[in-house]
Amino acid sequence: MHQRPTPPTGSASATGSASATGRRRPARKALIAASALGVATALMAPVRAGAAPAPAAPTAATPLAANGQLSVCGRQLCNASGDPVALNGMSTHGTQWYAQCVTGGSLDALAKDWRADVLRVSTYVQEDGYETDPAGFTARAQKFVDAAHARGMYAVIDWHMLDPGDPNANLSRAKTFFTAMAKKYRNHPGVLYEIANEPSGVSWSAVKSYAEKIIPVIRAEDPDAVVLVGTRAWSSFGVSEGANESEVVNNPVRASNIMYTFHFYAASHRDEYLRTLDRASDKLPVFVTEFGTQNYAGEGANDFTMSQRYLDLMKRKKISWTNWNYSDDHRSGAVFKTGTCDGSTWTGTGVLKEAGVWIRERVRQ
Repeated sequence: MHQRPTPPTGSASATGSASATGRRRPARKALIAASALGVATALMAPVRAGAAPAPAAPTAATPLAANGQLSVCGRQLCNASGDPVALNGMSTHGTQWYAQCVTGGSLDALAKDWRADVLRVSTYVQEDGYETDPAGFTARAQKFVDAAHARGMYAVIDWHMLDPGDPNANLSRAKTFFTAMAKKYRNHPGVLYEIANEPSGVSWSAVKSYAEKIIPVIRAEDPDAVVLVGTRAWSSFGVSEGANESEVVNNPVRASNIMYTFHFYAASHRDEYLRTLDRASDKLPVFVTEFGTQNYAGEGANDFTMSQRYLDLMKRKKISWTNWNYSDDHRSGAVFKTGTCDGSTWTGTGVLKEAGVWIRERVRQ
């Protein structure tokens, strides 16, 4: 979101413990072809801190099994058969604060009750995040990615840089994080790497330079996965800082199999932003990795009318999206009612805020 509000008080802190190169598609396909018995076991197991579940192969009914290895074809995200697909799902909140909302039960609900295709796993860099415990936060991200895979969902590995807004400020940390993640998931078809959540206060050329340093780090370990590149001005294609998508169109990142990210908060980001998304997606592959029905801070009244205009556009153009956020934070942008994550009930609409009821219905469509 364009401005992060004050972190929650009394929230859980993150703790935890912590090859070959070349084309690896046969190994990725072998994962999908593995038996469904491992999936059933994984679905029954809770996601406990410090104990990552063993990766399990999805069944044929899941989004991951049905679509396999993703790639960018033209301006679209495509499945292993080359057909355009649009993934719909949810983003976690910061896992340094809301790991208790990402459990076996909550992910079962996301996969089976919500029928989501994808979970975005948000690892904050600052704000008591990755920089305080790199090994612990890497392990935590891997645990949640594994749990998404076990339930047949894709996982977006989100490097949630925010402040400082220049992604180059955390370049060394990003290289370490993405090396570890790409090594682990080099043979798995179910990951997308989001390398810079919301750059701000820097030029597109600076963001592009960062991307062209990080993408080779990922490709050295995982040559096949899609990489998602943040755009400047809080991933608005520059609109929030007076620019537009033309700077990316005219000076794209020098890499293949990538998409550019766009974020919006419907109560704040009106027609200019909607038109930008429409124009940009005519010329570039775009993935909306974060959006909300509220204002840019993820709070305040919901604007479902404007939100639906965005969703209609994304559906028409097969643009994938993940909504912010799958937690019980007190703000209106968190889908669960406050206190839900202390309990064990996750399914249905009784545990959801107004925005949660609305977005669940649209994920299920």
